[in-house]
This record gives sequence, C-alpha cells and structure tokens, in this order.
Amino acid sequence: MPGDDPYGTDVRTGDGATRTTLPATGGRAERRRQAKRIKRRRQRSYLKEIPILIGVALAIALVLKTFLVQAFVIPSGSMEQTIQIGDRVLVDKLTPWFGAEPHRGDVVVFKDPNHWLAGERTTVADDPVGVKQVKEALTFIGLLPSADEQDLIKRVVAVGGDTVKCCDKSGRVTVNGTPLSEPYVHPGNPPSQLKFQVTVPTGRLFMMGDHRSDSADSRFHLDEPYRGTVAESSVVGRAVVIAWPFKHWRRLEEPDTYASVRDAPGAPATAAVAPHSVSPEGLTVLPTPAELPLVMGVVGLHRLTSRRRLGVRSECGGLGGRRAVRNRRARRTRGAR
Repeated sequence: MPGDDPYGTDVRTGDGATRTTLPATGGRAERRRQAKRIKRRRQRSYLKEIPILIGVALAIALVLKTFLVQAFVIPSGSMEQTIQIGDRVLVDKLTPWFGAEPHRGDVVVFKDPNHWLAGERTTVADDPVGVKQVKEALTFIGLLPSADEQDLIKRVVAVGGDTVKCCDKSGRVTVNGTPLSEPYVHPGNPPSQLKFQVTVPTGRLFMMGDHRSDSADSRFHLDEPYRGTVAESSVVGRAVVIAWPFKHWRRLEEPDTYASVRDAPGAPATAAVAPHSVSPEGLTVLPTPAELPLVMGVVGLHRLTSRRRLGVRSECGGLGGRRAVRNRRARRTRGAR
C-alpha cells in the first residue's frame, strides 16, 4: 500500500517482544530479501548499543568496587594455608556501611594501622608502554585487583572487651579463658611462639595471621599504642571467597571454635549463631550482600536475552496471512514438540 515502510513495521506485542511485519508485496523470494534487510538493520542497531552497554558495565563495576565488593591480590604467605600467595580474594565492603562489626574468626582486609608495611619490599612490574596505563584503568574500576595498596589481610582473633592470651598449659591461644582449636594454622606452626596477654580496647581488634611464624601481626606491635590492636574503622571489609585461581575457590567461613568463646564481662552480647558460619545441617548460609549483585546480574542477563528474542513475520502466507521467518536454530528444532 502507498506509504508502507518497504522494510516493514515494528509492532510491540503484549509480552514486551518486538515483531516486524512485512508489506504484502512480491513472492517468496521478495519476502526473503526483505527479511534479510530487516536482519541487517537490527544488527546495525545492536552495534550502536554496544558502547552504551560497555559504559553501563564499567559504571556498575566502579560502583561494585567502591561500595559492594573488591578484589585483592595476596602478595605474602602470612595467611597460608588458608590463602596462598597470588590468590585473589573478594572482599565484602557493603556490610560495614550498615554498621556490621567484624566477628571473631573473620578474615578481614584492613588499612595499614601504623606503618606495619614500612619495611616490606614491593616488586614493581616492568610493563610495556600503554599496558601499565590499561592496568591502572582496570584497577581503578575494579576489574583488576590492586597490587600496590597498603592493605593487610589477617584473622580477627579477639574483639573489643576480649582478653586474648598465649598460651595455656597445652600451648593454645585463649580468648576470655576459652582455648581455641585452630586447624587453619599453618602445618608445623605452634599457635604462637610469643607470649602475650592483651585486653582489647573497645572498638578495636586483635589480628593474627594463620601462618604464625611468617606473620608480623598484632603480636609484634604490643609496645605500640593500643597494644598492637587495629581500629574497626580501618577495616576495609570481610574476605568472603577465594575467587582465583579456580582450583583454590572456596568460601571463607568462620571457624566453629569461635562459637564457644564466651563474651567478656560487661561486653555487648553477640549473636548465638555466627552469621558467617556453616549451619548444623551442613548447608551454607544465604549469599552475603556483596554476593547478591552477582546473583542479580545473572538473573537480569537471562531476562534481557529472553526479551531480545525477536520474531519476524510476513503479512503473506501462513495461517491468517502471517508466516514466521525462523532462524537456523528454530528450523533445526522444528520437529520437536
């Protein structure tokens, strides 16, 4: 008809999908040519959307890194065998925004409290021109972990109000008089070769690495203010999972031994069930707030791809004057009902 679009008309159906109707002109060959033109036109429109999608993805990555979750590379062996040198861990940065406090047994990343890293050497990669800038950009938006940030990763052994001591008659570290069973300590290491007794000030944490003979933690800073403890405000977030390499992948749960530790007299009571531990039935707890965006992203991607499955129809032929133009996958599965 005069005025008809020779390439067809886009019509949005009730389910949200977009279908294109072709004018009732020409024979089968003409309809095929028109369908190919429509396909090329849609492919061009997809290409125009790619820069927008990339920009949105980068913005989401930046928000995730800033407020939700960040990747960190582990350059030392102070947390072996729990975390190996070169492992990448994902750190939950969301829960501290809502006032969540670290628990005993949590593995946390925190800012260098008092130049603990001043004497350590750092290796600078000799990257070619351009590669360094690309890495810095990817690190800034959170797609690559930073290798030069002044952060440490240790285990929280005691929180504000606790009295931590080494050691009892069996050589175990005690918290509020309760001895700790620490299977995560590096094989062959005693719980501690240094003797100490510290009452942790309110709002601070006593940190120890799992590789006790290779960790310059709170024990080595007892002569400093606050007896080597770290302020809760210095905590970046809780390490929730070892993400890379894949063979090391696992969630970092709170060891069971800390559930038996009694609160210090006068200290605020903690929850009866630790939120970062495994349930008695052996089932893992629900994803943490930092892991929810990953789940939501997968669901959103599935819904987006489902909505983008477009149908192209012709006004000629078929039942009711409508005939579907199927892609190759549809033709291969046509016989399956």
